[in-house]
Amino acid sequence: MKLPGDHEHLRKADLSGALVVAELRKDFPIFEREVHGRPLAYLDSASTSQKPRQVIDAVGDFYRFDNANVHRGLHSLSARATFVYESARNTVRNYINAADVREVVFVRGATEAINLVAWSYGKSVLKPGDEVLVSIMEHHSNLLPWAALCRQCGALMRYVDVNDDGELDLADFERKLTARTKLLCIAHISNTLGTVNPIVRIVRDAHQVGAKVLVDGAQAVGHIDVDVRDLDCDFYVFSGHKAYGPSGIGVLYAKAELLEEMPPWHLGGEMVVSVDLDEGPVFADAPYKFEAGTPNIAGAAGLGAALSYLGALDSREIRAYERGLFVRAGQALRSVPGLRLIGEAEDKAVSHSFVLDGIHPHDVATVADHHGVAIRSGHHCAQPLMKRFGLSASLRASFALYNSDRDVEQLLESLYEARKLFS
Repeated sequence: MKLPGDHEHLRKADLSGALVVAELRKDFPIFEREVHGRPLAYLDSASTSQKPRQVIDAVGDFYRFDNANVHRGLHSLSARATFVYESARNTVRNYINAADVREVVFVRGATEAINLVAWSYGKSVLKPGDEVLVSIMEHHSNLLPWAALCRQCGALMRYVDVNDDGELDLADFERKLTARTKLLCIAHISNTLGTVNPIVRIVRDAHQVGAKVLVDGAQAVGHIDVDVRDLDCDFYVFSGHKAYGPSGIGVLYAKAELLEEMPPWHLGGEMVVSVDLDEGPVFADAPYKFEAGTPNIAGAAGLGAALSYLGALDSREIRAYERGLFVRAGQALRSVPGLRLIGEAEDKAVSHSFVLDGIHPHDVATVADHHGVAIRSGHHCAQPLMKRFGLSASLRASFALYNSDRDVEQLLESLYEARKLFS
């Protein structure tokens, strides 16, 4: 197929990486289907990733062979279910290099993890006059809980701006980071712009004024190497479904001493040692005091399988392939007449956001869908960031290890078709 314009760079992909991805793609059953008679070009992994057979089988096998509740029973199935669940916790610990398995709390996703920190740790420490510092590039999940908490506690929310390239304005950050800052909440990678924030520097500066740092790693885990001890963050959160795992499961990492201080957020079964009507409950140690009720055991099994799948790959090779594809896609998008990329940060990964002049993003996404291309349109749950760039919506193409240059070519086809239809 001859594309309009010069896109020869798409045909110069590293052959060895392309061959590896061609094999890996076979692990993902969804790519056996077509959309509107076209091969599926799935470029919406920032919203949710596709799942390899290994993850699908892990979830199915739990229900087929091991289904029972965890921690509570003496029978064989309960022991087996507990082993599956706690093995997944240890897999997470190894993958993010946490110091102790007790620092890994299973939750429903990054959103619940942020709310847990807000309403357990944040509510315990924030006082009137204290400040919570966030960036305007945050997903709503890392804005709304803090805003609600500040209103309740009498604390102040402060917002760090981004520059025109979509990078965190570090000068603005330094001005607003003060001794009044008790919590700093920041994305590792922007879900909208793909900007990779300098977390090590940010955490170091925040700790110098005594602030604790929560990092939203929903877009990072599965795409870049994450070592929570190297980052030295106090809290790190991510969702399984964006890291090739199932939905409904996620992780809160927190330093052990913080988890010990934090009171439980949800109350119920499993998270207590004893309950006395007169003396009250005695709560279990972390992480169990934060895991009330029956957990998503199958989801944990699937998340463990996803991280094991990633861990078995050559990380450097996969990262290099993803990076190369991401860069080539950006070059190709810049060559489309009337297309404007939103955010040109020097350090970017995962996602390209853009608009086509004179065409609403929803219309472009609809045309793309008829070409078998799945891209995102809308405000991406980041409306303050959209406002910063004078937009109500944009398009987003996000990449994962199963994508190829063919997907980018399919996307470009659809963009030229949209221009033709709406010009």
